This record gives sequence, structure tokens and C-alpha cells, in this order.
Amino acid sequence: MSTRTAARQYWVAVRAMLILTVVLGVGYTAVITGIGQAALPAQANGSLVEVDGEAVGSRLIGQSYSDEGGAALPEWFQSRPSAAGDGYDGGASSGSNYGPESEELLELIEERETAIVELEGVDRREIPADALTASASGLDPHISSAYALLQVDRVAEARGLAEARVRALVEEHTRGRALGYLGEETVNVLELNIALAELKG
Repeated sequence: MSTRTAARQYWVAVRAMLILTVVLGVGYTAVITGIGQAALPAQANGSLVEVDGEAVGSRLIGQSYSDEGGAALPEWFQSRPSAAGDGYDGGASSGSNYGPESEELLELIEERETAIVELEGVDRREIPADALTASASGLDPHISSAYALLQVDRVAEARGLAEARVRALVEEHTRGRALGYLGEETVNVLELNIALAELKG
């Protein structure tokens, strides 16, 4: 192949790369971003939750309600355990990858179980599975309605609220099964805690 032919082919390849970069790298991205902002702005911007004009979290990412030492704050509903980094770290999203017979997983479950028994004053058999295990992403913002209801007495006492009032709040924030039969009833912990903060004791 002559030098002239090779140069022509290289120039065709460079032009194709530049055109595709502009069309797919810039144009496509701009179009999809525009559609997202026009049709689903909340979802496109991270499903942020605001209180008094300030973002306090996302509906899609769980967060911790514990003190600096990791102890659960009794006045808040607690989230599902997280294995993402130091907890709910979006940059380290993952499950623990422990197998069902992993000694480390069994030890973690036992520790969490003991902590919940002490915190909630309940029998071990009453604790639902999602209170003891992390989700596959480590970022799950939901807990089961069973776990939320398990926490009602403790939260009501810590806040000086009537137990029936807090229980009604949980029921208001409980979402049904997908399509009416898939999965479990769930509660978004961030939304529940925001509503809880608005209740007056």
C-alpha cells in the first residue's frame, strides 16, 4: 500500500472518529439529558428530598441514623444495615458477598440481632430478616413494614409521643407490594423520619 493510500485511510478513520464523538458523545448525551430534565426532572437530579429548601437526602439512597460511635439514635427509625463502604457510600455500593454459611456473616447477624434486642426490647424471633442483613447494593432506602412497626414503641417513648400516633405515621408511609403481590410492604426511612420530625410531642 502506498503512503498516499495509507494517509487517505487514516484521514477517513480520524474524520469518522471525530464525527461519531460529536454525534454520540455530545449530541446523544445532550438529547437524553434534555429529555430527562423535561420529562422526569426529580429522578434525573437524584430524587433529592428537601426540607425548608435544603436537600437532606435522596429517596433512592439510605442513610445512617446513629451517633459518631455508631450507636443507634433512639429518636429515629433505623435503616437497614449497609455493607457499602462505611455505610451507604454511593461510591462503594455493593453487598458483603458473604455466602449463607460464612462465619463472618453469621457473626455480623448475631451482633446485629443482639443490638436490636437491647435497643427495642423484643424477642429475637420477632426481628425481620431485613433488620439483620444488608441489601445487595448496600444503599437500600427502604425497610420492611414489619421492621418499621418493631421500632414504633422505642421511637414513641424517645420522642414523648403516643404509640398509636407513631404507628399511624408508619402505616401512612407504608407502600404496598409491587403489582400487588411482588416483594414485601416497605417504608422509605428518610421520608418517615422527616414526617416524624414534624410531629409535636
